[in-house]
Amino acid sequence: MLDFVLQGLRAAAEPTRFRLLALCADSELTVTELTDILGQSQPRVSHHLKQLCDTGLLERRQEGTWAFYQVISDGVGKELAQKLLTLLPKEDGALILDRQRLSKVKQARAVEAQRLFAENAPRWDELRRLYVPEHEVEVALKDVFSNKHVSDFLDIGTGTGRILELMADQIDRGVGIDLSRAMLAVARVNLQRPGASNCQVRHGDMYRMPFATGSFDAVSIHMVLHFSDDPATALLEASRVLRPGGHMVVVDFDRHDLEFLRTEHAHRRLGFTDPEMRGWFEGAGLQCETPLRLEGEELTVVLWEARRLADSIRYSDSPLSQKVLK
Repeated sequence: MLDFVLQGLRAAAEPTRFRLLALCADSELTVTELTDILGQSQPRVSHHLKQLCDTGLLERRQEGTWAFYQVISDGVGKELAQKLLTLLPKEDGALILDRQRLSKVKQARAVEAQRLFAENAPRWDELRRLYVPEHEVEVALKDVFSNKHVSDFLDIGTGTGRILELMADQIDRGVGIDLSRAMLAVARVNLQRPGASNCQVRHGDMYRMPFATGSFDAVSIHMVLHFSDDPATALLEASRVLRPGGHMVVVDFDRHDLEFLRTEHAHRRLGFTDPEMRGWFEGAGLQCETPLRLEGEELTVVLWEARRLADSIRYSDSPLSQKVLK
């Protein structure tokens, strides 16, 4: 423990690295963004970032060809980083300039996110008119977890990060995964809002998630399963990362016959029935609870809740799932 603290102090005791620590405590940032903010070369910034990661003050997350850096999310490293950051002089000229440049980076992200959202909004609005107001669905989802302590929460197919935003005040930590890097860009902007700093998003495939078995207390799959080619496998993988006794909620449509959702909105399945959902849950070692139905004008939204049994089937981790959730 003493060696860890001393190594962390030595790593932070350099102006550029201390500035990097402060920036990565504010936001999850790429090397390119950090290089632009600091006005230094990419090799130099990368070298300093490696030292901070090696000593456990920062964590690095690879996403395709991009790497994101942030202050480590838990443990002694997080405590040490937080204590060091309280020593920063707020009126230091270099730090003020860093904050100004960081603000510009965030503004650029927001502009791009708004562009992406505007392109997709008409299609989403067309679909939302068919079922109950989204607010009612969100209230029902929050209520499912209202009497449960959730330390680690996973939102599969997080899209714009809305479910993480919604749940942030009820959980200790939240992670969202999505295959769309465009949507992840939108989500990162949304999660910069006050109250959601305990949440993050990353690129990931719901059929093969980069998390160890039993990493989460709760899992949500909100309006995602109807896009799936193989819902049973998706639920099996979701169950794998759920701790014994943990809860999963699938929010999706009841079975319907609106074929245009398949042709115009890329829905692979026209909703689901209780028996097939129950069968998939049971096959994944989950005990299905009474579903909640919210009837709309043409579509009914269903919240299917299930609990991971303590003695449910065992899963062998894939190479990706050997990574420990940080």
